[in-house]
Amino acid sequence: MDLFDELKALDVDVDAGLQRLNGNKNLYTRLLGSFVKTINEYYVQPDFDGNDYKETTDRAHAIKGASGNLSITPIYEAYTQIVDLLRKDQPEQARELLKNIIPIQDKIIECINKYM
Repeated sequence: MDLFDELKALDVDVDAGLQRLNGNKNLYTRLLGSFVKTINEYYVQPDFDGNDYKETTDRAHAIKGASGNLSITPIYEAYTQIVDLLRKDQPEQARELLKNIIPIQDKIIECINKYM
């Protein structure tokens, strides 16, 4: 198995991500490295402040965008919902989604780091 096979096994739509980049595997791989940096920089903790979560919304939105650009589907879908919930003033539901996606996110990051 290689990086792309392992990511596909984690439900990452590698083919769609590559299609967005005209099949450029080297660029996609480099952007995956940038994605890891984005996760590290904008990491969202499930125990964010429930009274003032604008920064949390901004962080989640950054992760949503980065994952969407690369078709990292599980993370993109979860953070899309998280951002929507936060914008609708539903932080408890957003926390639950975060608790569920973080282990999956960690597996995807671990997979990418393994090949970098």
